[in-house]
Amino acid sequence: MVLATNYRSRWGEVDIVTRLGDEMVFVEVKTRRGSAFGTTEESITHTKSQRLITTAQRYLEQEGLEQADWRIDLVGVQLDHSGKLLAVNHIENAVES
Repeated sequence: MVLATNYRSRWGEVDIVTRLGDEMVFVEVKTRRGSAFGTTEESITHTKSQRLITTAQRYLEQEGLEQADWRIDLVGVQLDHSGKLLAVNHIENAVES
């Protein structure tokens, strides 16, 4: 169940907040056309990881879910230069808290 999209806090943004069973899942979606700027996985820098973790924790606090199990996933979308979908890659636990 999707609970929020583009959730923003003063620390950052999470693209999708969802609940999968008893677990909260925060999803970062990255789209790339070609590899000039690296892979979607490489786009999650240490700084970005820290912002995602802090933003997820803020959401949990705000909703009274501090004790909930949670994770941060990455969905990488690869397009060719004309915009045609080449691949979608879902990485669970892409960011370790």
